[in-house]
Amino acid sequence: MSTISNSSLAKTTTFYIAGHRGMVGSAIIRKLKSQAYNNIITRSSSELDLTDQAATRKFFASEKIDYVVLAAAKVGGIHSNNQYRAEFIYQNLMIECNVIHESYRAGVGKLLFLGSSCIYPKLAQQPMREEALLSGKLEQTNEPYAVAKIAGIKMCESYNSQYGMDYRSVMPTNLYGTNDNFHPLNSHVIPALLRRFDQAKTDNLPSIEIWGSGKPRREFLHVDDMASASLHVMMLAKDKYESHVDPMLSHINIGSGRDITIKQLAELIAKVTGFSGRIEFDANKPDGAPRKLMDVELLKNLGWTPSIELFEGLQQTYEWYKTCNQSLLRQ
Repeated sequence: MSTISNSSLAKTTTFYIAGHRGMVGSAIIRKLKSQAYNNIITRSSSELDLTDQAATRKFFASEKIDYVVLAAAKVGGIHSNNQYRAEFIYQNLMIECNVIHESYRAGVGKLLFLGSSCIYPKLAQQPMREEALLSGKLEQTNEPYAVAKIAGIKMCESYNSQYGMDYRSVMPTNLYGTNDNFHPLNSHVIPALLRRFDQAKTDNLPSIEIWGSGKPRREFLHVDDMASASLHVMMLAKDKYESHVDPMLSHINIGSGRDITIKQLAELIAKVTGFSGRIEFDANKPDGAPRKLMDVELLKNLGWTPSIELFEGLQQTYEWYKTCNQSLLRQ
């Protein structure tokens, strides 16, 4: 589904998109504008430091905001999550606390908080249902980030319970697409592989080696589908939303409901990039969790399903990388 679900929402509604330059935030802006919602407020991190409570309070006091989308976060791959543990928990907690609390103080009735599938235990039963939250130990490498995201969910639920707000949370699976991060150390699996395969093709390499056995299974969702699902959830009528969601287990999984092996993903990326060499796997390197698949039955019951198939999305992402992101190609 690609249209915003509440067609009666006034086109003059004011949205504040925190994290508008990121992959998800920019996709949400594109989706809003495609539906003629143009009253959008943004601030870059240099203009507004969301970890600064006083600055965040001043911003909310000076603007008339109807809806908040909290997509701002410190994010990264396994390396950066594990290397900068203090930064990940501190910055994400501060952003969430300031934006959610100042939204409440300013009378913003509706807010959407974007979390992550890493909130679930490392050994959660597959596919991961919303009920798995806090049922076991987290993955050690990204535990600080996960704890911060869990705190954001519980903040939204607590402000709804105590103050009667309508603050909702969505937990995306692995995302990819336009404006993704292609940094050689801090990127996720799809941009990392797209970059490596593109480089290997350019350098005429006979083979490319990938860490792990290639057997782990992962789920992926194009960021434009994520934007569509997020706004669908945010704009659902309150009675419909509350009829499906437990008020103290209120987060909603956002995903495709389908996964593939890393080997299959690598083969797709080789096809997309035109790399014709061998794909080799180093089974002596770590695999990570054997499977991470989201249960998306709740989202489906709320009336949303994805529309962008993985191969099509990979093609779109690679084209964007080549035409719009040339500065990153050889960094």
